[in-house]
Amino acid sequence: MASIFTKIINGEIPCYKVAEDEKYIAFLDVNPNAKGHTLCVPKQEIDKIFDMDETLYLGLMQFARKVAKAIEKTVPCKRIGMAVIGLEVPHTHVHLIPLHDMDDMRFQRKVTLTKEDFEALAAAIAQNL
Repeated sequence: MASIFTKIINGEIPCYKVAEDEKYIAFLDVNPNAKGHTLCVPKQEIDKIFDMDETLYLGLMQFARKVAKAIEKTVPCKRIGMAVIGLEVPHTHVHLIPLHDMDDMRFQRKVTLTKEDFEALAAAIAQNL
């Protein structure tokens, strides 16, 4: 069965897309730790990041770096945190989270955004790529 991320990649489920190329996609997390929390995902459905071949893995890191730089230009923060965690979706994904303090990385404190907030934020980050 396809993961929720594969369904997003295939256009079966909508997302707030920030960036996309032939191998990767970045979109806003709909349950964000902080405003600007973005997921970078390879289009190839691979459960574990270290099961990716080296070229795809390095490409994901390069893609995530570009997205992180755009988030940093868009969302005021001290830095962008990166995490590869989570067992809830069996599809490799990198979390990019604007940090104000270390609690932003704990996945316990969440922020609430409207649909309009998500749309405007995704467009603003995309413009800074």
